[in-house]
Amino acid sequence: MDKLKFKLTIAYDGTNYAGWQVQKSGIGVQQRVEEALAKLFPSVGRIHSSSRTDTGVHALGMVAHVEIARTEFRMTTDKLALAINAHLPEDIRVMSAQLAAPDFHARFQAAGKQYRYQVWNHTAMNPLLRQQAWQVPRKLDVTAMRSAAKLFLGKHDFKSLAASRNYEVDSTVRTLTRCDIKKSGLLLTFIIEGDGFLYKMCRGIVGTLVQVGQGKIAAGEIKQILATKDRRVAGMTAPAQGLVLWKVFYKSKAAARKSKVEHEHSPG
Repeated sequence: MDKLKFKLTIAYDGTNYAGWQVQKSGIGVQQRVEEALAKLFPSVGRIHSSSRTDTGVHALGMVAHVEIARTEFRMTTDKLALAINAHLPEDIRVMSAQLAAPDFHARFQAAGKQYRYQVWNHTAMNPLLRQQAWQVPRKLDVTAMRSAAKLFLGKHDFKSLAASRNYEVDSTVRTLTRCDIKKSGLLLTFIIEGDGFLYKMCRGIVGTLVQVGQGKIAAGEIKQILATKDRRVAGMTAPAQGLVLWKVFYKSKAAARKSKVEHEHSPG
């Protein structure tokens, strides 16, 4: 069957969902998007995403790809997002839909991701942020947190910051290119960017940095925490509702071709 491939950028409030993925129990965001697509294009099956997000985690820039039979696609590309959104609940939206190359893959071609996490640092919670931020009542030492955040930059084994899953990952080594903390009044925004993330790794980093800000962990201990490769030595896992998958990065076509050529001609 002749098919067209589309790249979808999806935003959602994860409060009412059991994460992105289709679930055996509970509703995943993926299920709702697939149901909307099936109403428009009956032959559409599984869609493939760049990432998985956990229960209660949000997204502004989740990327997925979908294949649609050419015979079923009877609209212009710029109408596709509107058409899908008409069949989605109001807490999920396709922000853009673009025709993609036949070999595009949302997950395998992702070069990096940016997550953002919000902390409301006050004794009274901002009710407008109750589903989008973690309330930390005690005043935090932002200078110490920023000092500690720099120690996460670069290539490290992040096993101490990730929760265990029921399967083994090939490697727990990841590279972080950004770990910033922005302060706007009582709101702290953690911006974490890297080539990939382990299960609950962002939330482990934020939880650890908050405990640095509380004086429970010294900023200089970050190197030892990473070196120990044991989740028990790091700080807590921050709650889900403060986390947003902000953006997924893809190499330009020229860079992707260069990378592919280098890989094919590398020794061994």
